[in-house]
Amino acid sequence: MICMQLKLEGIFPPHITPFLKNEEIDYVALRELTHFWLDSGCTGLVSCASNGEAASLDRAERRQVLQTVLDETKSQTPIIAGVGVPSTRETITLGRDAKDAGAHAILVTTPYFYRPNARELIEHYSRIATSVDLPIIFYNVPKFTGYNVEAEVMAKLMLEYDQVVAVKDSGGSIGQISDLIRRISGKGTVLAGTADVLLPALLLGAKGGILAVANVAPQLCVNIYSAFIKNDLKTARTLQLRLVELNELLVKKFNQISAIKEAMNTLGKKAGIPRRPSLPVDENARKEIHERLLVLQTAKMVT
Repeated sequence: MICMQLKLEGIFPPHITPFLKNEEIDYVALRELTHFWLDSGCTGLVSCASNGEAASLDRAERRQVLQTVLDETKSQTPIIAGVGVPSTRETITLGRDAKDAGAHAILVTTPYFYRPNARELIEHYSRIATSVDLPIIFYNVPKFTGYNVEAEVMAKLMLEYDQVVAVKDSGGSIGQISDLIRRISGKGTVLAGTADVLLPALLLGAKGGILAVANVAPQLCVNIYSAFIKNDLKTARTLQLRLVELNELLVKKFNQISAIKEAMNTLGKKAGIPRRPSLPVDENARKEIHERLLVLQTAKMVT
């Protein structure tokens, strides 16, 4: 199988899926938001991943969300499709859907609910690699799957399968990220999967990030990356500390799906509501998010 060449460098928001009050997808808002993220300087987008509430979307909705983003970008921007589900067969089906739609790569979450061992995990990804003709980004996200994948296993997949071109590590351990970068020796790409390790990961050799808070503050994330590329580490450090503050509030303190949408709505972006079982944040959380965003807006840290 031949993998297309894909440059995975910079900031990729794992974008939200906006819902109307009846929980139907707001495709008009999705088209508008696509331009908001890309006009901020983001390299590309990740559709139907964790922050896109993919676990609450059916197959047809996943395809339509992905197609909407691809149509809006005229396929000129790298669009990565989240396809990870517990079943290997269903992941392959979703991966083929993504290929047919025109996605440039697939983001494959490690299987959840049934926790696989290392042998099963390697078999899972090897089956996908030989069944879907798209580059694969391995997605380690202990927060949602309930387990962490060791750097040794991720490196083994990247070294043995050419289609596994990158890892998004959302475990938050800079030690694990550095170990992974050491093990792969430049064969693939490592992307920070959580904003609080963006700059440290870049300093160690990561090439960018797929970051939840980039939904809310894409320009801030892009500015950190740009400052790093220019070797302006003083600016990058200052901005990174602001980003950590935002990440602590929106990703760690509250339900991140609900908090991110609340923050976006506050900034005038049509994020809508989360789909049940997630609910909008309560009044206390709403007040705290609004107050913190006001401070960041005053400091010109968010648009």
